[in-house]
Amino acid sequence: MKKFLKIFAVVLLIALVYLRIEIYPQLDLISGFSAKSVASGHFIDNRSLETIQQGDNDIDKIDWATNTIDSKQKFVTSSVYGLKTRKAIYRQGLGATLINDDYDATKPYEVPKRNFIKNDLPFPYGAKEPKACLPNGMDTVFANIDYAKLTTAIENAFDKKGEKNKRTRSVIVIYKDKIIAEKYADGFNKNSKLLGWSMTKSITATYFGILQKQGKIDIMKPAPIAEWATDERSKITLNDLLHMNSGLEWEENYGKISDVTKMLFIAEDMTKSQIDKPFVGKPNNTWNYSSGTTNLLSGILRKQFKTHQEYLDFWYSALLDKIGMHSAVIETDMAGNFVGSSYGWATTRDWAKFGLLYLHNGNWNGEQLFAPNWAKYVATPTNGSNGKYGAHFWLNANGDFPDLPRDFYRCSGYKGQMVAIFPSQDMVVVRMGLSEEFDFNGFLSEVVGSVKK
Repeated sequence: MKKFLKIFAVVLLIALVYLRIEIYPQLDLISGFSAKSVASGHFIDNRSLETIQQGDNDIDKIDWATNTIDSKQKFVTSSVYGLKTRKAIYRQGLGATLINDDYDATKPYEVPKRNFIKNDLPFPYGAKEPKACLPNGMDTVFANIDYAKLTTAIENAFDKKGEKNKRTRSVIVIYKDKIIAEKYADGFNKNSKLLGWSMTKSITATYFGILQKQGKIDIMKPAPIAEWATDERSKITLNDLLHMNSGLEWEENYGKISDVTKMLFIAEDMTKSQIDKPFVGKPNNTWNYSSGTTNLLSGILRKQFKTHQEYLDFWYSALLDKIGMHSAVIETDMAGNFVGSSYGWATTRDWAKFGLLYLHNGNWNGEQLFAPNWAKYVATPTNGSNGKYGAHFWLNANGDFPDLPRDFYRCSGYKGQMVAIFPSQDMVVVRMGLSEEFDFNGFLSEVVGSVKK
């Protein structure tokens, strides 16, 4: 009996040490992720707590958290077995923000001024619905589309009743500016706002293309970071940052305490997370995917304007509202910066509009938002990426998707969000969901294959 008790005591001690060293430090991140996720999903898209917990928060360890919604004061608190309680507040126009104990939630704040363009134009340039008298509610039927094959491809992208593998929430296919297929999972529809995660990075980068066309910025010049002015990092250009090729240290690992998780769930000012990192390589020669870089770029954008209000307005007036992404919300951190790396929300149709802007090389219904060569710029492989990455867009230059055209490029986000752009097919495909294992190569090849040559 004594021997058993000794063994039990040793095992218990080991377990307690493991919990203290490995698990306890993660509780801040777990409850932080959960609070932010619930606040965003509930207040931005009006989802129930149960739906969010069974969907968005159905992640290993994140499902440990217990969440409480205060609908009147618009905040969420989360904790893990009563430990490490975190709070996320919601503000109309700014989305949900994860805060700490030092944050004054009563202080005044500025919100973006929006311009919701109303016209009688059909999608994508207006909100007029397609004519329901034609197949699938479309207002145009193309003779070269195998609609039976396309329908099968769309159906196969979703789980059948009782399954939970593909976890697709929505799909839309745009061909020659027309919706040729659209489908939503139960509980979602064309008005549902969905989190793009890292697809937001592509939006952030686009503002540099817009400013460059306006003659207000030169991406080939050194990044305007005061902390770098007197050391070797002064050689880093905006071009290097846009290509994730600065040579700076950064750990992008969501499974543990890392640079990216500390930034998203601890930092007050996310634009500073990359600034103090040292070189681990050389600029334009060391590709390393970094959400910190994107938020650094958001901070650089903020410095282009005299006031915080101008910065907030610009993101919508110059792009999102300009192309009719009126559902879009880019959330902010505690310091009032747009979290350009991760926190962009929009309907599936509005995400498709962003893809169409690039399909048309920056031209939106006759207005050129960025120079035509900007689309080529973002879709050109950066050094060291093996053809995988351009300027805040993912590429297929190396044939990672073997059954898809090499000119296909995309916005990609956590859990399988994608805006797929096919220049040679005149097509944009959006898929939103909750599975990293989704077979994009198979799905997209079937969709593209429905177009007869």
